[in-house]
Amino acid sequence: MKNFQILLFALFLSYNCIIAQETNSFPVQVKIENGTIEGNYDTHTGIQRYFGIPFAQPPVGELRWKAPQPLGDWEGIKETKSFGPRPMQTIVFGDMNSRSNGVSEDCLYLNVWTPAKRDTRDLPVLVYFFGGGNVAGDASEPRYDGERMAKEGIVVVTTNYRLNIFGFLAHPELSEEAYYKASGNYGLLDQNAALKWVNKNITAFGGNPNKVTIAGESAGSIGTSQQMASPLSKNIIAGAIGESGAAINPTMSPVSLKEAEKTGLEFAKSIGYPTLAELRKLSTREVYELYNESKKIRFPTVLDGYFLPKTLPEIFENKEQAMVPLLLGWNSAEISGLAFTQGPYTEENYITKVKEAYPKEHVKVLELYPHGSEKEIELSAIALSSDRFIAYSTWKWFDLHRKNSNQSVYRYLYSKLRPPLVNNTLASGLAGGTIEKGPDTTPIPKAVGAPHACEIEYCMGNLHLVKDYAWTADDFKVSKDMMTYFANFIKTGNPNGEGLPNWKAAAPKDTTPAVMVIDTESKLIEAQNDTRYEFLDKYYKNK
Repeated sequence: MKNFQILLFALFLSYNCIIAQETNSFPVQVKIENGTIEGNYDTHTGIQRYFGIPFAQPPVGELRWKAPQPLGDWEGIKETKSFGPRPMQTIVFGDMNSRSNGVSEDCLYLNVWTPAKRDTRDLPVLVYFFGGGNVAGDASEPRYDGERMAKEGIVVVTTNYRLNIFGFLAHPELSEEAYYKASGNYGLLDQNAALKWVNKNITAFGGNPNKVTIAGESAGSIGTSQQMASPLSKNIIAGAIGESGAAINPTMSPVSLKEAEKTGLEFAKSIGYPTLAELRKLSTREVYELYNESKKIRFPTVLDGYFLPKTLPEIFENKEQAMVPLLLGWNSAEISGLAFTQGPYTEENYITKVKEAYPKEHVKVLELYPHGSEKEIELSAIALSSDRFIAYSTWKWFDLHRKNSNQSVYRYLYSKLRPPLVNNTLASGLAGGTIEKGPDTTPIPKAVGAPHACEIEYCMGNLHLVKDYAWTADDFKVSKDMMTYFANFIKTGNPNGEGLPNWKAAAPKDTTPAVMVIDTESKLIEAQNDTRYEFLDKYYKNK
């Protein structure tokens, strides 16, 4: 009965929140560095919302493939009540359910939610980077909405950044024209520009520029790890949260500038526009279509000697990263085991695939990821796929910071099984949202853990904005606990607080460090599988 009452109360709050956003607001104005903006003050929630605030010049025309340029001042009042356009992209990961105003190269906008009253000062700040593999996503997605976290006494910022060919193309001529003599990484430089904007302007929203925590999921987590490592960003953040991902081999790790330039030049030649002048003359539509027709998934980030002078392991081992508290983790079943086995969970197929992937180390791999039964093979295949995909790189980030800083590092394993979809004609997408089932849709095995990206709406308190799943009282409980852990960390650098299981920081030399398993009943355990990550550490030569 109690759980049912909790569920009814949560649904009531979510309904009223949605209605309030539409009908219970009045305009409010704020003076920031470049002029005055006007947003909405919601009288029911007490939260002010400013959507679509420009933080750099539109990266169009001659500014295409350049580092973000400072904004000029404007006269009068700029209305910031609707989300700006999302970065150029096609649908890659199913329906990401954007609320933005179209798709455009002119995409450098951010959003602010603040609980500040007229005399509020020094609130902690969260800057959240969306996920999507650096090829898709945007800051307006409902699961990233900042209102619930703002109610915890935090100023929340979500920001766009350029994606795919528009955000990560490197080219010899681009490097030659840049004052820092490198190219690529424009999306990461956009993130840095947003952080600089926050540093200069967040006091106008009641925030403290010295209490800025950056966070993100998947590519957003990978970006967070890179901002933490970059000399351009490390001194303007006070904490970091990573959800599944770090820019460490084999997960979207940066390549040399020479290699990135070669990749970009070969691509430009392959589409018939080898020079920078020709590329810049192309319309948005032409670049978009040529890129999509090429079937190229992404352009890599770059060791450009400017934003990223070295690899993340080198930066952290030299203690050159941001010396701030870090909270990070990954999900218990990030990706299907079929991504590794490419076929049935039989002993013959599993062993064959392990030998193909690890010809010299297959005995050790089969020991670490055992195969005594079909169920054990399924679990091992999921673990191996997840580790290779994103869990190991996140672990390495964790391990580097706890051993090379004097800051607290908190590690989690998100394990809540997601409830069924409301509409059984749909299937869950890899990076959130849903896709329509068709005759060729691969049947999804019954979940044995939490898949990639499923924790976002929980930690941001946004189950009520994601309509695809049949949420239960247990889901709302997990969301409340996880959001509270995150909010406590953003405020103090420590996730602990009243009514929550105690979360110990991981000790630097502990071989079984503390891990908070986040589930219906969260609990602190000793790490159980770190021998897997130690093996992969040597295999990927990140040690």
